[in-house]
Amino acid sequence: MNPENTVVRLCTQGMTAEGEGRDADAEALFRQAWDAATDDYEACVAAHYLARRQPTPEDTLHWNRVCLARADRVGDERVRAFYPSLHGAIARAHLELGRPDEARPHFEAAAARLADLPPGAYADWLRLRIARGLRATAPEAADPLRPLLERLCSRRDLESLGVLLPPYLASLDRPEDEERLTLALRMLHAERRLPAADQSALGELIGLRAGA
Repeated sequence: MNPENTVVRLCTQGMTAEGEGRDADAEALFRQAWDAATDDYEACVAAHYLARRQPTPEDTLHWNRVCLARADRVGDERVRAFYPSLHGAIARAHLELGRPDEARPHFEAAAARLADLPPGAYADWLRLRIARGLRATAPEAADPLRPLLERLCSRRDLESLGVLLPPYLASLDRPEDEERLTLALRMLHAERRLPAADQSALGELIGLRAGA
């Protein structure tokens, strides 16, 4: 983004105000940015930030839809990095409104566009949020790993949780994600340091995944 652009400058000032707890000032600056927009790209940027300051899921959904429509009109490299967070925000708004069936396609679209973000902390954080949304909107089914994770949590077994939670929480239900989680299960099983019941549960989980 060009920091000299009026819309970008106003949005940057709005983010500063937001960070300082001046929410009303932030919303006013984002609104000024929207009013100052002269093309689809600038309107996309302003709508993206306006969506952050809305009081209801309906209003948030509206502005994110506006942002998506403007991004689609731009259709070039300038807006590629918007899509993962944009689809994620639309999905979360649908979820808050009690519409998981409408949320899931947007979580899936967000997952498909994660590669458009540069690697780093923001991409990792967004991936976790998208993975959480995919779990929340998955078809109703028992999670066979959850009972083991709950037992590890109750015992505060941080080492075991450190092995299993990263691939579990970041899974986007892709084959490579499933392989990563299966490998984590196998590594923990190979240590043979858990109580017998948990060792047995690990073996069963590995067997289930091998037969899937």
